[in-house]
Amino acid sequence: MPARLIARAALTLGAVAMLLGTSAPAAAQSVLRDAETESLFRDVARPLIIAAGLTPASVQIVLVGDPEINAFVSGGQNIFVFSGLIENADNVNQLQGVLAHELGHIAGGHNVRSNEGIGPATHISILSLVAAVALVAVGAGDAGIAALGLGTATAQSQYLAFSRDQESRADQAGAVFLGKAGESGRGSLEFFNKLLGQEYRLGLKQDNAYNRTHPLDGQRIAYLEAVYKASPAWNTPPDPKLDARFQRVKAKLAGFIEEPQRTFQMYPEGLKTEPARYAHAYAYHKSAYPDAAVAEVDALLALHPADPYYLELKGQILLESGKIAESLPILRAAVAAAPTEPLIATLLGHALVSTENAADFAEAKPLLRKAVVRDRENPDAWYQLGVIYDREGDTARAALATAERFDLQGEPRQAAANAKIALRGLSPGTTDWLRADDIAQVAQNDLVKKKHR
Repeated sequence: MPARLIARAALTLGAVAMLLGTSAPAAAQSVLRDAETESLFRDVARPLIIAAGLTPASVQIVLVGDPEINAFVSGGQNIFVFSGLIENADNVNQLQGVLAHELGHIAGGHNVRSNEGIGPATHISILSLVAAVALVAVGAGDAGIAALGLGTATAQSQYLAFSRDQESRADQAGAVFLGKAGESGRGSLEFFNKLLGQEYRLGLKQDNAYNRTHPLDGQRIAYLEAVYKASPAWNTPPDPKLDARFQRVKAKLAGFIEEPQRTFQMYPEGLKTEPARYAHAYAYHKSAYPDAAVAEVDALLALHPADPYYLELKGQILLESGKIAESLPILRAAVAAAPTEPLIATLLGHALVSTENAADFAEAKPLLRKAVVRDRENPDAWYQLGVIYDREGDTARAALATAERFDLQGEPRQAAANAKIALRGLSPGTTDWLRADDIAQVAQNDLVKKKHR
């Protein structure tokens, strides 16, 4: 992808997992940044967010590089969508069904209310531990072990029941949001049937939800089908323009994530649709066939000459193939076609910095500064800015840019060290000094927390 990989830790229910022996979203997943994908997410989610009574600007949808078919809510109003979910969804309506469900968790305050389930479970577990210790102390070791096991099982049962209730409420709320937004629930049912089919293939039993965090898929389908069919939007087909954009994103994601051989199995070389050519371009680029990759993108540009994402990809292929001078006019055209997309601007900034030309540095600097104003969570932009500041002899701002980058990449030690260098060279009380001070303090706190774990 013309995307940046940001090694950020996804929030995990680690404490609950340890207590209850359940799985949780994996920590330190890679977040995939891509302008086209993020634009699609915003446009797909906007009517659903409004239907949920939330503010679109407050809800962030993040793509996580993971083959699992999964999505979850974390950190308030952040929805994390796994790449495996996108690859396994057939159309944009299926994605809408997933997002509506996750918005049900946000609107219901389920993250905030998680202690309602964790607290009682923890209390039960602690009481069982106290009882077990007391029994062992009086010589009843077997009874103590039994008490501990019973307490843990009870705690697990209580938390799982709480989780299933939240999932059912999110299903109900998601169905309401889809209806209000005028979107069909067909995609939601189709996706639940996909999950059900996967569980059958894995041999997971469908007759007992007792040990599950979610209700049985069959039960969810039975309930939701009646609700969705009662909606006036039931027979509304997916928006063809949104679905076409979804198919493009799905194809480019496959080209970026999958091995080229697998990409060509998914999108055979003889297939000449737009999504297929998009996937082929990535596969050829990954296979070190830049001419073939450019040929595929040129075929796409013949259809849409001013498409910023096709221009972005062509510029990236040229840049990464060592054709820096050829990439510049292409990337300038991409920025002109999408002037508010900071990730595309960052790629142009990267190309300009790569020339090692003072005039190109002068063009790149304001471009990158605007990029980080629009999107501070962009480590490549901070890296390129750091290079420019270093070349200018501005050691303090080079260190601050480096601190920003390490902070985003979850490396508090390097972030703190560079922030302290920046503080020594910046004027106290200025915006940059205050930012360096914030990074230094937050990074230091993170180090202290890690030390005491």
